[in-house]
Amino acid sequence: MFDENRLRVFAAIAREGSVTAAATALHYAQPSVSHHLARLEAEAGVPLVQRAGRGIRLTEAGRLLADRAEEILGRIESARTELAAHAGLSTGRVRLAAFPSALATVVPTVAAAFGLAYPDIELALTEAEPPEALTALRRGEVDVAFTFHHGDGPPGDREGHTVTSILHEPIYIVSRAGGSWPGPRDDLDTYRGQRWIAGCKRCRTHLLSACAKRGFTPAIAFETDDYVAVQALVAAGLGVSTLPGLALRAHLHPSVRVDRLKDDHRFVDAVVYGAPPAPAPVEAFVKVLKETVVQPTQWP
Repeated sequence: MFDENRLRVFAAIAREGSVTAAATALHYAQPSVSHHLARLEAEAGVPLVQRAGRGIRLTEAGRLLADRAEEILGRIESARTELAAHAGLSTGRVRLAAFPSALATVVPTVAAAFGLAYPDIELALTEAEPPEALTALRRGEVDVAFTFHHGDGPPGDREGHTVTSILHEPIYIVSRAGGSWPGPRDDLDTYRGQRWIAGCKRCRTHLLSACAKRGFTPAIAFETDDYVAVQALVAAGLGVSTLPGLALRAHLHPSVRVDRLKDDHRFVDAVVYGAPPAPAPVEAFVKVLKETVVQPTQWP
């Protein structure tokens, strides 16, 4: 069994890059940090660090343990919070990580509804794309991750989590308003010869996949995760793009046209670490989330 304090010290060494820096960050004496490291290596049975000048370099075993240490320490902190709120829903907190267009649209309404229903539970919001949100969830830095995946299947990095489906967004082709096009404006084939503006990594991967199914590779001229910037670039005639419904609900540029793509969606979920039941405050939040976010009948 690993000692929690030694794991905390080792995580600091891995983050800071040296025993001295870790001691400073933790407000420990340097010999104390060295002692904890030596004891942890004895417990692990393998070297965890290699000396590198004035700093250290993690061994392969050290990198593995450092990643797990962050996750373990996060889960311990979450357990302490959960136990503190075990007596009921009069106390506690929920930390939500959500992608930008969700934070700009559905999350404020959910936060307001949750605050009215449970005024004594603290709700903290942070912005994160799905991969970062899920990493934070596994490390215990957040309690709920608001994520999305496209119609080509859910990602495998959500295994071992409880997933609640919230809504699905249609995907739109975004082009400059006006002008003439050689084919239907709701068909990707119409834009195969155009320059493209790509979004986040997952959205870009989905765009490449969708175009490949139609026999072409989009010529990506610009890349940005900012859906406001995407529309500004399109409005300026610098390319075309695809955006999901929530992004267009959050902001719709007056000089772009949006056309719904057939049979193309992005699915939005709430993800909680581990198997149910979740801690009472988290269960309450997911319940409010599911009840508050209603599938729109009209987009955007």
